[in-house]
Amino acid sequence: MLENVCKNTKSSEIFEVNEVFLNISEQIISEIQKKTLNEAINILVGTLKLNDLCSDKLKVTDLSPDYFNGIVDFGGAQKLIHVSEALKEAGISSIAEEVASRDKVRMVLIAGPSSSGKTTFCKKLSYALEQQGLKPKSISLDDYYLPIDEVPLDEDGQYDFESLYALDLPLFQKHLKQLLDGEEVEMPRYEFAKGRSPHGNKLKLEDDTILLLEGIHGLNPLLTGDAISPDCTYRVYLSALTTYRQGDGELFPTTDNRLLRRMVRDAATRNTSAQRTISMWDSVRRGEERWIVPFQQNADVNFCSGFQYEVSLLKVHALPLLNEIPVDCEEYATAQRLIKMCQCYHVMPVELLPPYSILREFLGDSGFEY
Repeated sequence: MLENVCKNTKSSEIFEVNEVFLNISEQIISEIQKKTLNEAINILVGTLKLNDLCSDKLKVTDLSPDYFNGIVDFGGAQKLIHVSEALKEAGISSIAEEVASRDKVRMVLIAGPSSSGKTTFCKKLSYALEQQGLKPKSISLDDYYLPIDEVPLDEDGQYDFESLYALDLPLFQKHLKQLLDGEEVEMPRYEFAKGRSPHGNKLKLEDDTILLLEGIHGLNPLLTGDAISPDCTYRVYLSALTTYRQGDGELFPTTDNRLLRRMVRDAATRNTSAQRTISMWDSVRRGEERWIVPFQQNADVNFCSGFQYEVSLLKVHALPLLNEIPVDCEEYATAQRLIKMCQCYHVMPVELLPPYSILREFLGDSGFEY
């Protein structure tokens, strides 16, 4: 097991490479002789503990391009997806069990950088908590964004949506205190195309309700102020770090898959070009390093939502977008790096991806509503 700090990869998040995926893949070879693939995976994954899947560091898989492509070329794509998805499900279930075991917990705070899959993770954790007999209710911090003309600017004069102060903190803290006091609150609703509406669904917490709060600033203590005691919260740091390598073994930036996720999603749902997404990325990353990553240390558990195979799925949508970026623009060099990364990994059929995968948040056709 190797411990790493992401040097020269545009992220200071701390991660460790573990062999859980490889060990399970190897064991399945013998187990499947007696059982179906799904039965073998469920049995082997069921023997793991929370620390095998989540810890105070993000746990990531590290497969070389040759090893990965060999799996795909020799018909192992389905097994790769089944094992990886089963490990994520087991990790989320373990977190739900841990939350349920803490009697004082009234709120789960889910934080992480852009395109780490917070919304889908929150939905999946909500379902897992229901299996533990709890009644989860969710709030998205995105609904508390300020009107666009009130959002602070970064050093480049761009809107700094990663800043804590891009949120209406007084309103959020007021609503949180009212909810925890048992009052009914009409929640705001934010749509990026229209801004924030003060009229949304009404929410009231019962004695057996556990509140799930997801957003990039979930672990910043300034967010909740004194509305709730730290003893009554459980904190999850979510990121999608991956270890994609070039032919010579050198790592691509460990955040590049999040850039691809955001690019594919925003092109499909927000009519945003790949060039525009790339042009904003440096500002997004600076904001993350200032406002989000430093609070990784506050988490009760770190969960990696990255999949070793996701570039093989995202590239089908990403490459046409990247190839549209003209050679004479600033974003061209980044586009070429992303194209090179995509070309290192063979295509996997998107149809193999289950509808409730975190990746469906970016690739579409999710079984969840957003």
